[in-house]
Amino acid sequence: MNPDALIALLEQVQAGQLAVEDAQQTLASALRARPYEELDFAKIDHHRAIRQGFPEVVFGTGKTPAQIAEIARRIVSSEQQLLVTRAEPDAFAAVRAEVPAATYHPSARLITHGRQDQPTGRGLILVVTAGTSDQPVAEEAAITAEMMGNRVDRLYDVGVAGLHRLLSNRARLEAAQVIVVVAGMEGALPSVVGGLVSVPVIAVPTSVGYGASFSGVAALLTMLNSCATGVGVVNIDNGFGAGALASLINHPDRTPA
Repeated sequence: MNPDALIALLEQVQAGQLAVEDAQQTLASALRARPYEELDFAKIDHHRAIRQGFPEVVFGTGKTPAQIAEIARRIVSSEQQLLVTRAEPDAFAAVRAEVPAATYHPSARLITHGRQDQPTGRGLILVVTAGTSDQPVAEEAAITAEMMGNRVDRLYDVGVAGLHRLLSNRARLEAAQVIVVVAGMEGALPSVVGGLVSVPVIAVPTSVGYGASFSGVAALLTMLNSCATGVGVVNIDNGFGAGALASLINHPDRTPA
């Protein structure tokens, strides 16, 4: 049973539409179900949403289209949201054959199905990129955060090579509760943003850049050495990780007391 179904069950009891005994039976049946479903090639963690507030996310790289499609079918059939990262078009074709309402996001290489009806959380998540080439990673972060129930704003192509582009958007920076900053090349933008705002900044280095950028290592080291307060760093090209972390920061109610 996912968290939304549990809330709906409790609301039915509160409204007198469901007897306590019937609710107890339903809940007991759900809890008796195995916490994961074992396939020949995967163990699907159906209780991830109970523990962490969002269902298991499928990492598409290294899996065949058929494997991704079968995992997707099982997740959706258990009435949970679906998020597949690093998915290619052939994987989406296989998933759509099993889950016709699934959506493909080509730039972010994400497959999604379902989402929270009303965004929640303390405020707005702003996703910022240094350049247009960083957009695929940024979209992975933005769509991930949206799937997890957040309002997301996008501010793209405002890197340090033309700093006036960023400074002319100060109001949007100051309106955010959490900011994800995606940059390749030298990776300086998160430090600049971190020096302008009082909220957490999640820095995402990308593999965009010429040879001496070392496929994102140069940006990663710059971000790790940031002198700005409140800047944290995820791995190279890890838009999903940034979006998930931003959502967690924006939902203090989902963290243990």
